[in-house]
Amino acid sequence: MPIDAANPVPPSFPRHVGMDQVPDHVPADLVRQVGLTFGPEFLAAPHDFMAALHDKQPPIYYDVSPMGNMWHFTRHEDALFGLRHPEIFSNEGATPFPRDPNDYFYFIPIEIDPPHHRKYRNIVDPVFSPQGVLKLEKQIRQRANDLIDEIEAKVAAGGTCEFTEDFGRPLPVSVFLDIMGLPQDMRDTFVSWAMDLLHSNDRAIMGRAMQSITAYLKEAIAEKKAHPDQGVVSLIAHAEPGGVPLSEKEIFGFVCFLFIGGLDTVFATLNNVWAWLAQNPEKRQEIIDRPQDIDKVVEELLRRWSVTFSGRVLDQDYEMRGVQLKKGDRVTFILPACNFDPDVFPDPLTVDFDRPRKTTLAFTVGVHSCMGGHLARLEVKIALQEWLRRIPDFALKPGTRIEYRPGGVIGPEEVPLVW
Repeated sequence: MPIDAANPVPPSFPRHVGMDQVPDHVPADLVRQVGLTFGPEFLAAPHDFMAALHDKQPPIYYDVSPMGNMWHFTRHEDALFGLRHPEIFSNEGATPFPRDPNDYFYFIPIEIDPPHHRKYRNIVDPVFSPQGVLKLEKQIRQRANDLIDEIEAKVAAGGTCEFTEDFGRPLPVSVFLDIMGLPQDMRDTFVSWAMDLLHSNDRAIMGRAMQSITAYLKEAIAEKKAHPDQGVVSLIAHAEPGGVPLSEKEIFGFVCFLFIGGLDTVFATLNNVWAWLAQNPEKRQEIIDRPQDIDKVVEELLRRWSVTFSGRVLDQDYEMRGVQLKKGDRVTFILPACNFDPDVFPDPLTVDFDRPRKTTLAFTVGVHSCMGGHLARLEVKIALQEWLRRIPDFALKPGTRIEYRPGGVIGPEEVPLVW
């Protein structure tokens, strides 16, 4: 959909919620209430739950949820097609976060379809490209070792290691704040806002979090405009693609999207991976014994423990697998389920570092593939290398039961470790 990012307007298509708002064109035999992101079965073991969708549900079904009714896609092939065809599966209005209709903005570039999205990607691509993130390797490795120093000192003094607080969160969030040019002393506040926005099933709580984020970022952008620095917020605030400065709405929507997207995904990924590593010593040893295969290791772990979903809106009527989709219908590609598609990844719940190379959908694909994907891969790689070099033997604290947060980014609440 061609939209004017400098003059945003709320989407015109309706947001359906509840069984009484299932559109007439949806076949009754495809309507489900699976409890994705919030149901007790999901929260008990979310990745097992999503793998089981291939046996329990059709490849395309219509899910009724308090967070909004929408089609769910679980097949790898269908996700590849949808994510690569924005002219059919549009991003406009597909982001679920609440916004004030009287002060509306687009999340940029995720809600801007081709060709207009490219001018925004070009602004930050040098930072988040493979070459750009490699410049951060020394900094990330140093920060990882500093955190491990602190953990080892705390444990030596009789303390304990709670991985999510001691390493899983501070490593990627601190790196991200450095890149953005935002203050480290606000880290915990930023993360608490992200938790409320991404892990609540209450739109009022989400709305209050969005208000806090909005107020802070508007002040931060004004500060960067007055006092430029080398961070990404300043880069966006002073960008002039094609010689034309971005509007206030464009700057805010761009910075806000990066802010939300950068605070939780790698954090959740590391927590999932370490909870698994703590229970699989033979796989830890395999990673240690195969340093030359670290990139294959990272890719398989990202497939097995992918943490996000990808929403779209139909921009035209379209039929897939005999299912009639209508313009304005919302769609969610359940990326972890797509990464568990047994037709593409046999025995999908097994971690196999020698799998034949296939497209992993941890960071989506196509024009809206995650800008931070290269950075995330590097962070996971360095975290594995440095942690396993220094703390190769560890386990979950006895009696631990891993519990998961609800919401659109999948990660455990706590991962207490002992060694």
